[in-house]
Amino acid sequence: MTSPLYTASIPVMQQMLHALSEVLKKAEDHAAQRNIDPNALLQARLFPDMFPLVRQVQIASDFSKGIASRLAGAEVPSWPDTETSFADLQALIAKALAHLESFPAAQFDLSESRDIVLRPGTPKEKKLTASAYLLHYGLPQFFFHVTTAYAILRHNGVEVGKRDYMGTY
Repeated sequence: MTSPLYTASIPVMQQMLHALSEVLKKAEDHAAQRNIDPNALLQARLFPDMFPLVRQVQIASDFSKGIASRLAGAEVPSWPDTETSFADLQALIAKALAHLESFPAAQFDLSESRDIVLRPGTPKEKKLTASAYLLHYGLPQFFFHVTTAYAILRHNGVEVGKRDYMGTY
């Protein structure tokens, strides 16, 4: 039987990353069709104190690789955040998807017995069970950044809807 933590993480993040890729394609087409500088969308924010679209996609990708790696008992790879274009973001999503694909379901068999130690923005440690990490920290963070990327684009006139956000399931 496949680990419930694998089932609740890898296929879900794959679905959402594929959907995010499609939303970004629509955004790039939107900019091209309307003679909008792509940077206007790439640097768009919902509010001045929030991260721009580029950073939202980077963070969503970071959470996908972190979740998968930690649950699988692997080291989390470090990827520099150097993306500045839609093509760069597509390459980042492809890299994140390949990273998720690299973990066989069997590698998650012991994940439920694992503790995950985090330092979320502070030197203070936070220790969580693997299921608490996934369900109460990792996935909510991942969804927040995917959703915010979608919302930035929708707010800026890109014609996307719930079906685009959800992708193929």
